[in-house]
Amino acid sequence: MGPAQHKKSETSMHNRQAPYWAAALVVLIGIGLASVRIDGGTFWKGYVLDITGPAWAYILFRGRFTARADNFWTRFFTPLRTMLIIVAVLYGIEIAQFLRLYESTFDLMDFFAYISVLFPLFILDLATYEES
Repeated sequence: MGPAQHKKSETSMHNRQAPYWAAALVVLIGIGLASVRIDGGTFWKGYVLDITGPAWAYILFRGRFTARADNFWTRFFTPLRTMLIIVAVLYGIEIAQFLRLYESTFDLMDFFAYISVLFPLFILDLATYEES
């Protein structure tokens, strides 16, 4: 398969998967926002947004929910780079809470909540990702 055919194959694979990623995005956003509006108990209020938020950010940054685009944004946000940036930011915020750099509550379980859905999405993305 030549480079043009390979690129066309990758684009069509990406475009075929886009509706599923879009559906996952809608579900994650819906659940995450519901945790703010619906009182579902301690776990629901304390961790559901921490679980769904990083996952929906990953899908948005990667652009998996839309037709394949080849631009600076999509070339910069590779699966690994996107995962590392999101984890670094979230863990940095949690460490800042631990160090009491601002008024907030540190919770060790947040470290696990952040990656509980994010990491499986990253693995799924890696399994279907091919560099241009």
